[in-house]
Amino acid sequence: MIDLRRLRYFLLVSDELHFGRAAARLHIAQPPLTRQISALEADLGFRLFDRSTRNVTLTSEGRHFLPYARAVLEQVDLTASITSKLAAGSAGHLAVGYASSIALSDIFSQTIQTFCSAYPEVQLTVEEGASSTQWSQLIEGRLDIGMSRMQPPTEDAEIQTICLDNEPLVAAIASDSPLARQEQVTLTELSAYPLIAFPTDYGSGLNEIIEALYRRQALIPLPAPKGKQITSIIALVAAGRGVAVVPQCTQTLVKRGVTYRPLAEPGATAPLLVLTRKRERSPLVKAFVEIIEQTLRAK
Repeated sequence: MIDLRRLRYFLLVSDELHFGRAAARLHIAQPPLTRQISALEADLGFRLFDRSTRNVTLTSEGRHFLPYARAVLEQVDLTASITSKLAAGSAGHLAVGYASSIALSDIFSQTIQTFCSAYPEVQLTVEEGASSTQWSQLIEGRLDIGMSRMQPPTEDAEIQTICLDNEPLVAAIASDSPLARQEQVTLTELSAYPLIAFPTDYGSGLNEIIEALYRRQALIPLPAPKGKQITSIIALVAAGRGVAVVPQCTQTLVKRGVTYRPLAEPGATAPLLVLTRKRERSPLVKAFVEIIEQTLRAK
């Protein structure tokens, strides 16, 4: 195995083409430097320098070997840098899952922007998925963080849940509906229209919240087409296929033919939950959660 220190000595001598000046830059005497270069040549099996009393020049083999030696040392330096950054939590990979209804929020986009600016060497992956899907992906290690609307099952001891915010829910109504002319609407008024939501088997936290609100008012939602994304739900509202109950951030999704109105019922909110593994020790996970919290405080 080649001694990396000897490679560094070789590069310095090849830069200076003078053993005395190279030794001075290394703060060592010339004879030990000469011995180290001779030992490197013995390891390689060929001479690196032609030496005379006046000149030091690279041999043909030395000239060909020089770029490879430089590349090896650059890779070693890069590896050392990445290793220290991984240990400090400023490099690596972070996988974040998010519910469709969260993607439109300022919190989500601002957190991603701030995190990427603060940790440019981190490979960030974001993946949309239902809340229930995030639980299994966290446990399996396919996600590091989940951003969800639904609490995991209480018996799940592997996931830690932090509720960071509660976002008001609003009604999405076709603009030509009489309800669109009101300042706010009630669930009773909405219940006269088909309720567009995520598929029943999708595992949506938002669905569970809406269904609980309807049950609380002893209301039964009328069946309607389903959408797997918040954008498709709003598109169905615009097409006149029914109404929807969505987080307030959805109002940023401006769609011709859709009007948003506040709900009259108090407590009609959807939580913003951050999910992590309970035994998570990654500094990147901690940093991402802290950025979410800072973004919320700045609202």
